[in-house]
Amino acid sequence: MVVHVNLGPRSYAIVVESGALATVGSRLRALGVGARAALVSDAAILALYGKTVVASLEGAGLAVTTVEVPEGEAAKRLDVAARCWDALLDAGLDRGSTVLALGGGAVGDVAGFVAATYMRGVNFVQLPTTVLAQVDASIGGKTAIDHPKAKNLIGAFHQPRLVLCDPATARSLPQREFRSGLAEIVKHGIVLDAAYFAEVERDAPALLARDLGVLERIIGGSCRLKAAVVERDEQEAELRAVLNYGHTIGHALEAATGYARFAHGEAVALGIAAEARLARRLGLASDETVARQERLLAAVGLPIRDASLDAAAVLDAIRRDKKARDGRVPFVLAPAIGTFRLHYDVTAEDIRSVLDELRGSPG
Repeated sequence: MVVHVNLGPRSYAIVVESGALATVGSRLRALGVGARAALVSDAAILALYGKTVVASLEGAGLAVTTVEVPEGEAAKRLDVAARCWDALLDAGLDRGSTVLALGGGAVGDVAGFVAATYMRGVNFVQLPTTVLAQVDASIGGKTAIDHPKAKNLIGAFHQPRLVLCDPATARSLPQREFRSGLAEIVKHGIVLDAAYFAEVERDAPALLARDLGVLERIIGGSCRLKAAVVERDEQEAELRAVLNYGHTIGHALEAATGYARFAHGEAVALGIAAEARLARRLGLASDETVARQERLLAAVGLPIRDASLDAAAVLDAIRRDKKARDGRVPFVLAPAIGTFRLHYDVTAEDIRSVLDELRGSPG
C-alpha cells in the first residue's frame, strides 16, 4: 500500500509493504537526492535491520555513514544531537544528502531534529520499526529533543521525503511494546473513521497474532487516516488536535508516574478510557460508545483500569499541559465512534470523578 501525503512541495509517500526496508536505496535514488547518507539508529535495531538497509543504500550507489544513538528517550538529548552533527560533518554530508532514521519514535525524533537543523535542513527519511512509530510518530514532520524540564520542548516541523513501513518488523517486537502501539490504531478509529474502528474490532484476534496481511492492512489504514489530518493541518493549528485523543490524560499519567510505570500506549489506553467516560459524564456520549472503546482496548491487551491511579498527581500534570491556552486545557472527546469535538470546559471535579471510576470496578 502507498499512502500519499499531499503538502505541495513537501509532499511524500508512505509505503506500507512487507520487505520495504530492502527497497530504500532504489526509492531514495528515485527522489534525486545526493550521494551521501547517514543512517541513525540504536544498537539493537542496527543488529536486526542495519545490514539490510545499508546493503540497499550502498547497492544504489550511496555512501553510507552509520550513526549510533542510545535506545529510547535517552537519544533525545542535545549532546546526542551534537554528536550526530559532528558525524555528518566528518562524513562530508552536504545539503543534498539524506539522514535516515531506523527505529522507533525516539530515533525518529532525534534524527529528524538533526536533519531539520543541519545546514538549515537536509533530506530526511523515516524507516520506523515499531507499530507506534509506523502509525503515528513517523508521519507529519514533528521532530524534537527533550529539555530537562519537559519532553519534546526543542524541535521543528521537518517533513520527511519518504516513509517506509515494513510490517514484518512488528513481529520482532516484545509483546508489551507491540500492544502499546495498538493504542494509536484504536485512537484513529475512535475519532476519525467508524468503519476502520469496526475493521479493527473484527480483526483484533488476527492483529494480536501478528498476521502479516492483517498488520499491513491495519497499519496502512492508520497511516491513511493520519496523513489526511496532516494534509489539512500541517503544523497543529487546530484540526490536528484530534490526534491528542486519550493523550491529555495519558501524558499526564506518564508525567505523574515519572515515565516509569506505563508504556506510552498503556497510558494512552487509560487516557482513552478516562476521556470516553468524560464524554459520557458531560452528556456527549452514550454508554455503548464508551463500552465499545473499552472492549476493543481490552481485546488488544491494553489496560482500561488501574488501581494505582493518583488523581491529584494527574490533575497537577494536566495543569502544565503545553496545549493549555489562558489556563484552559482543551480535551478531544468522542460523542460517537468516528467523530470528535474539542471541549474546553472540563473541570477538575470531572477529571477526578472519571479517574476514581478507573480505579474501581467496571461500569
